[in-house]
Amino acid sequence: MAREVKDARSEQTVGIILAAGEGKRMQSDRPKVLHEAGGLPLLDWVLRAFTEAGISNVVCVVGSGADTIRAKYEDLSFAYQAERLGSGHAVMQALPQLTGPGYTFIAAGDMPLLRGSTIRAMISEAEDQHIDCVLLTAELEDPTGYGRIIRGDDGNVEMIVEHRDATGEQQRVREVNASCYCIRTELLRELLPKLETGNAQGEYYLTDIVRLINEWGGTVGTHTAPWEECLGVNDRVQLAEASHLLYSRTCDSLMRSGVTIMDPACTYIDPETTIGRDTIVYPGVTLEAGCEIGSQAVLYPGSRFHHSKVGDRTEVQNSVLLESEVGPDSRIGPYAYLRPGAKVGSHCRIGDFVELKNCSIGDGTKVSHLTYIGDADFGRDINVGCGVVVVNYDGHDKFRSTVHDDAFIGCNTNLISPVEVGRGAYIAAGTTVTEDVPEDVLAIGRSRQTVIPDWQDKRRKDKSSRTPT
Repeated sequence: MAREVKDARSEQTVGIILAAGEGKRMQSDRPKVLHEAGGLPLLDWVLRAFTEAGISNVVCVVGSGADTIRAKYEDLSFAYQAERLGSGHAVMQALPQLTGPGYTFIAAGDMPLLRGSTIRAMISEAEDQHIDCVLLTAELEDPTGYGRIIRGDDGNVEMIVEHRDATGEQQRVREVNASCYCIRTELLRELLPKLETGNAQGEYYLTDIVRLINEWGGTVGTHTAPWEECLGVNDRVQLAEASHLLYSRTCDSLMRSGVTIMDPACTYIDPETTIGRDTIVYPGVTLEAGCEIGSQAVLYPGSRFHHSKVGDRTEVQNSVLLESEVGPDSRIGPYAYLRPGAKVGSHCRIGDFVELKNCSIGDGTKVSHLTYIGDADFGRDINVGCGVVVVNYDGHDKFRSTVHDDAFIGCNTNLISPVEVGRGAYIAAGTTVTEDVPEDVLAIGRSRQTVIPDWQDKRRKDKSSRTPT
């Protein structure tokens, strides 16, 4: 066959992600690519890299746990590998979706540290130099388990030899295959059916495509990346290693943008979180699921945030915020618990052992300690005393209460929802509110105190008159 070279610069690159492996070494019922590292599933990281590289047409090859993966990534195109017969066999399942000219970029779904810039560089090298296949390689101190890059006397890549099939001399080679390939699509379609299973594992190795390209008369190039970018995750030890490196990347980026992170090694921030300048993050803070933190905020140790927003200059001490919002110049904690739907305004104080759920707290309101507010709307400049409970659930349905601006809620008050407390109203300590309270009144709803004189003297006499048995 005569070799034909085309300029694929303007042609779309198709991406293939290999995610069909069982991940036996993970010792898990969950598909390997759904295990999280650095705040995101492994597959998410690879998809992010493809997106950063400009690859929008992506096919994910799935096998074990296919239904679970499909359910999580509904917008993704899939190919199914019913039998695990090797990486080459996995790519064969995606062949029907490889249409048109251009290049196909293939990556493993367990490589969370792969960067979009690396993928772009490999595609550019292939297009600019009209190379049929560009491999991603790395130099490892200990290459055990990786396929070796075997070069000829002229320095060109002749083949990739898997570790199990390598000779003693070949196993001493430190340049390894990182399981990422940028291959001209037309050539890939032609050569994939020629893969054979004559190897130690009896599988269709995608690595053999390099030998076939050379035999066909094509060109094979390499792009070398730092070792950590080529790290694959096969067990929980490697998952922890990858997670540490990914969190470090995120912290590095935030620190360069003006955020103070006291100890990056003990801080866990996912890559979708944004933090404003001059915010200080103490050790032991966890930010998950794309939080938004303002400028000049202070996040003290032991706080966890999940998909929450924190305003400028707000301080959070040893608290949990889940799908919640806090405005600027507020103080949260210690030991506050903001559950989904909690919205706190500016200049607020939410103190120790306060729990908020599906509620709004207006600007300037203080909820200092030992209080539960759920399914309620509290206005501005309200003082909420210790031990206040919004009783929002009757065992069957939940109800909502409203407390208007400038009200004062005394300690140990129960608001039996649904009730409305008017503007400027005072609720006496120990009151159980079962009806609406008008504006500017004092509401007292507790039993009258009764004093029994000489009760203690009578008790002592009764006690002394008893005959021991």
